[in-house]
Amino acid sequence: MEIFSQLVVSGISLGMIYAVIAFGYQLTFATSRTLNFGQGEALMLGALVGLTLVDHMSYWMMIPIVLVFGALQGVFVERVAVLPALKIKSEFGWIMTTISLAIIFKNVAENIWGRDDLRFPSPLSSAPLKLFGVNVLPMELMVVGGALAMMIAVEIFNRKSIYGKAVVATSNDRDAAGLMGINTSLVITFSYALSSMTAAFAGVLVAPVTLTGATMGAVLGLKAFAVAIIGGLNSGMGVVVGGLILGIAETTTGYYISTGYKDVPGLVLLLLVLAIKPAGLFGKTVIKKV
Repeated sequence: MEIFSQLVVSGISLGMIYAVIAFGYQLTFATSRTLNFGQGEALMLGALVGLTLVDHMSYWMMIPIVLVFGALQGVFVERVAVLPALKIKSEFGWIMTTISLAIIFKNVAENIWGRDDLRFPSPLSSAPLKLFGVNVLPMELMVVGGALAMMIAVEIFNRKSIYGKAVVATSNDRDAAGLMGINTSLVITFSYALSSMTAAFAGVLVAPVTLTGATMGAVLGLKAFAVAIIGGLNSGMGVVVGGLILGIAETTTGYYISTGYKDVPGLVLLLLVLAIKPAGLFGKTVIKKV
């Protein structure tokens, strides 16, 4: 039972990273019905930029700079890859352009930081804490707390600030928001900035508990996309639940069966959800008016 509890704790930590990346997918889908398939690379770049900065300043001073970098990277992706596709109403143009940029970002990272995985120094003690009979690393607690704090902060911003309400209005009905005087193009750019910023933050959260490298984003981004589909692309609660399910399924499967099969349960769940409830466990089916 103790081993199982330990696996659940590790799965929760991993699942919250998936959730915060999936939350970024939600932000762009809500405002523009597009997705940044380079979301994993935004996490990777955030981690590697953070690794470079942490050699010259404290971990805590580095985080705001990485957040700004992530936001600027998101703006770049939207302006270069997404905006042109939206202007010509291309249904699939943004898919190929965001994937292309992801490949470019990965190649740039390999040329700057190399292809080898690097160790990211942890800002907290490596000595585990004993909570309810389970050993928990302080960094794992920070991952869960930081991921939840980021998502809650974005939700509060959307509900309480005038700019956040513009995001919500654009999400509900982009055409109506435009008629009300809201600059929907700017809102979409902002959503991409926010999306990449959350991914970059996830990068510096997960980096101290794993290895950091140019290839780290591809798998995390893909699994987070699965989480977004499982939970629902329009449900904040859905990505949290989906992330926890996938994270716990991976850690328990890897221990009790084989690490070679740890990705199978999540993919099976994804197939089942798409077959039974295509909008996701907590998602709502959108009916298009014609």
